[in-house]
Amino acid sequence: MEIEILFLLFAAPAILFAGISKGGFGSGAAFAAAPFLATIIDPKIAIGLMLPLLMLMDLTGLYFYWKKWLKSLAIVLILGGIPGVGLGALFFSYANPYLLKVMIGFIAILFIIHRLTAKNTYLRFSNRLLSGNVGYFWAILSGFTSCISHAGGPPAAIYLLSKNISKTEYQATTIIVFWVINIFKLCPFLYFGFITLDTMKISLLLAPVAFFGTWLGYRMHYLLSEEKFYFIINLLLFMTGLKLIYDGCIGLFAF
Repeated sequence: MEIEILFLLFAAPAILFAGISKGGFGSGAAFAAAPFLATIIDPKIAIGLMLPLLMLMDLTGLYFYWKKWLKSLAIVLILGGIPGVGLGALFFSYANPYLLKVMIGFIAILFIIHRLTAKNTYLRFSNRLLSGNVGYFWAILSGFTSCISHAGGPPAAIYLLSKNISKTEYQATTIIVFWVINIFKLCPFLYFGFITLDTMKISLLLAPVAFFGTWLGYRMHYLLSEEKFYFIINLLLFMTGLKLIYDGCIGLFAF
C-alpha cells in the first residue's frame, strides 16, 4: 500500500494516544488505535502495523518500569495469556470477534459500576479479591482478545484493579505482561499475513511517535496522585468498554 502524508497525519494522534496509555495508564485504552486506523485502512492492515508499534511501546516501558512489577500477578496473567493467544489464533477464522467485543465491553462497564457503588472512592475495591483461578480466566480472556483485536487491556485491568496495588505496580505489571503476550502474537500475525513488508515500513515511520507517546505517558504517570491515576484508569476502562460495545454492535448489525 502507498504511504500517504494524509494517512500519517491521521495515524500519528492515534499512535500518540496509544503510547500515552501504554506508558502511563495501564494499556487499557491503547487498543483504540487499531479501530481508529481501521476507519481509513483495511482492519487487518491496521492490527498488523500496530503490533510492532505496541512492542516498541512495551520495550520502552520495560526500561522505564524495570522490576517494578508484581511478579506473582504478572505470572498469572502471562501463564493464562499465552494459551489465550493460542486460542485466539486457533479460532481466528471461526470466532465472532464482534460478539466478543460486546461481551467484554459490558463486563468492563459493569465492573466499573460495581466498583463505584461498592465504596464511595475511586481508589479501593471491595475486599473480595479475585482468586488465582479467576485470575487465570481473565488472563486467558486477555490473551484471546489481545490476539484478535489488541483489546487485552480490559480483562487484565479487571484482574489487576481488584488487587488494590499501587499505581506504579499496576503500570509495570501491565508492561511486562503485554510485552510477553505481544511477542507470542508475532507468529499468528505473520502466519495470517497481517504483518508484511508494507506494514513494517509504516510502523517504522510511526515509531518515533510511539516512543514519544510512551515517554509522555511515563512522565504523566508520576505527576498524578494515586487517586487521580485510578480515576483515569476507571474512566479509560469505561470509555474502552463503550467503544468495544459500539464496534461490536456495528460489526454484528452491518449488512
